[in-house]
Order: sequence, then C-alpha cells, then structure tokens
Amino acid sequence: MPWKEYQKMDQRMEFVLKAVSAPNFRELCREYGISAKTGYKWRERFVEHGMAGLAEKSRKPLGHADELGEKEVCEIVRLKRAHPHWGPRKIQVLYERKHGPEGPSESSFKRVLERAGLTVARRVRRSEEAGRLASGFKAEKANDVWTVDFKGWWKDQEGLRVEPLTVRDEFSRMLLEMRALADGKTESVRASFEQLFQTYGLPGAIRSDNGPPFASTHGLLGLTRLSVWWLALGINLERSRPGCPQDNGAHERMHLDIRRELEAGRIGRDQEAFEVWRKEYNTERPHEALAMQVPAQVYEPSKRLYEGTPDDIDYGSMTSRRVNKGTGQVRYAGQLYSISTVVGGWSVGLSPRPDGKVEVWFSKLLLGLLDPPTSSFTAARPRGEKKGEADHSSSTAGGAS
Repeated sequence: MPWKEYQKMDQRMEFVLKAVSAPNFRELCREYGISAKTGYKWRERFVEHGMAGLAEKSRKPLGHADELGEKEVCEIVRLKRAHPHWGPRKIQVLYERKHGPEGPSESSFKRVLERAGLTVARRVRRSEEAGRLASGFKAEKANDVWTVDFKGWWKDQEGLRVEPLTVRDEFSRMLLEMRALADGKTESVRASFEQLFQTYGLPGAIRSDNGPPFASTHGLLGLTRLSVWWLALGINLERSRPGCPQDNGAHERMHLDIRRELEAGRIGRDQEAFEVWRKEYNTERPHEALAMQVPAQVYEPSKRLYEGTPDDIDYGSMTSRRVNKGTGQVRYAGQLYSISTVVGGWSVGLSPRPDGKVEVWFSKLLLGLLDPPTSSFTAARPRGEKKGEADHSSSTAGGAS
C-alpha cells in the first residue's frame, strides 16, 4: 500500500526515525498504513543515504530508444530512403548486417521511421475464405513448386507496353526469372523455360493461372502445348481457380513490389534494370517467412537435371497408342476415339478397367475414359490427377479440340 498523498516527506522522516529502533517493525508499518516491503525500502535508503535517500527517485529508464544518437538515426533514415517500400523489420536486418546485432530494437526503428514520416499505416481488411488449389500441394523444399505469371502490363516512358514474365520458387521465394519477352506466345515462353531448366533443373510442379499460354479455357482439361510439354518432362501441373488470385497469393504479392518499385518509375524493356532488381530481391531483401533470410540463402538447384525434350513417353506395362497430330484421334481395339489435338504426336497410356472402360493417361495426368460400346471418350475433371481418383464429367468429347 503506498504512502498517503499528504505530507509524504514528513511521514517518511517520522517513520524512519522510529524504524531504526522500533521493537516491532511490522506493527510500526501497520501504524503508518504501509507494507513491510515499503517500510524496509525506506529504512534502507535512510541508513545508506540519510535524509536525502527519502526523496522520490525518477522513474525514467536509464536508457531509452528515444535517446538514439544522431548517427544511428541518420543511418536508419538513409537505409529507409534507399529501400522506401521496405518495413522496419527489413530495415533493421540491413542495419544489423552492416553494424552488428547489438543495434537498436525493432520498436526503435518503427519510432524513428514514424517520426521521420517514412511509414504508411497498414490497411487492414477482413479475412475472407482463401480457398484451395485443385491439388492442394504446399511446397516443403526448394523446387517442389515453381509459380509463373505475367506481371500486368504498364507503359514505359516512351509509351511502349511492358509485361515481364516472372517465375518464382514457392518455398525459397527465389525469383528465378523476370524477363520482358518479345510476345506472350508459347514459343517465347517455352524458350525462356528451357533456359531456366538448363540453369536450375526441373521442378516438381508448376503453378499458373488459367490464362494462355499456360492454360486454355476450351482445351481438354485446360491443356495447352506449353503445359503438355511440362507434363512430358515429368512436371506436375497446378492451377489457381478462375478469378481467385489468392490461390497464387505470394506471387501476386511479389508483383505488387514490382509495381511499386519498377512500374511506378515507368522502367521500360530494360533487362539490365530487371536483373538489378531481381538480384536485390534474391540477395538483399529479407523475408519474414524465411526467418529474415534472403531467398539466395535458402534456394538450391534441383537435382532433376534437364536433358532435353523426350521423343515420347514410356508407360511401362500399360498399353500405349500414339495420338494423331492432325486429328487428335487414337485407335484402340479397332475403333477411333477423338481425344484432343493438344496431345497430338504424343503417346497416351491405356489402362482397361473392370467395368469395361479404359483409362487414358498422358504422363501423370488422367485425361479421361474410353467407352468401347459407344466408341466415345469422356474427359476427366481437372481434379483427376492421381490414378484411381478420377472424377468424370458426363459430357462426351465429340471431336478434337
């Protein structure tokens, strides 16, 4: 219990004079309405410092973040101006890389940047259903999943359209590619991926949206010539749901950084500028999801080496048939079935089922079922990516697509 507000100093003086020789110290404390702990404190101060020890001591901390020296404050501001879109935590990591870990606390960085007017209050929105990808696979190591997309276009200072292709490793956040291609056609994107595969090896899966050249809204299971090539290399496909950019949210978040730092400056089709930004993103920018490490510290090339495009696909003990490149048809048991021209020129695997129907596989992907009694092919739904777990639609593909 604290001292009464009135006549504090007089009470303390009277108390300590009695306390020096009091036969019952606790009874004396009760008489003055204070705890024994408080009584001992004031008696010890009196014995050690005399009457001067009875004065109130300042509660101000001996050290405080507000007391950062001018040199430290200037360095924090300098780092922030060099990286205007980085938050206090990232700026703190940069500071500690240069000056050692015994620097100011995170709250000090926040306070300095706020007072310098170099922070913007974060907008908070209500949580919404995030949803899941068709496969629901989450990367557990480097090269489990690469994500790919075209950054939304902008115009440079000369009015030319800029729309770079971006490829990123999901686990390590490593930005593998950022390149303004001549166009967005299959040939151009494939050439870029061939170079990536030669440099980094093959990923386990590639995640994209549903736009060309990665996917098609009209083709069999959304396949395109580019995604068929990926399948032929043994790469699984993942796609975000139509109209759900949150399914590839981390990649979209990276695009926001590009918009703020490159698009805002109307950087043109300057590959050298892109490479400078990519290097900073991979080797300097710390990521909270990586315990403030940089992507280059976490990423390592794939052990699956790229050895070029195979001539065809081996299905082992499964029966295989080559799909006609021009018509998209395959012959089985003397009958023609229309599959799709998108897999034309490649072989498909055929696996009879007990119910008389025949599963049609392309690499690891179940395309659908042949029905011999009706000579028809029924496409599988996009979720049927694992053998034995196909969910089939009721529609029949009447011709090549």
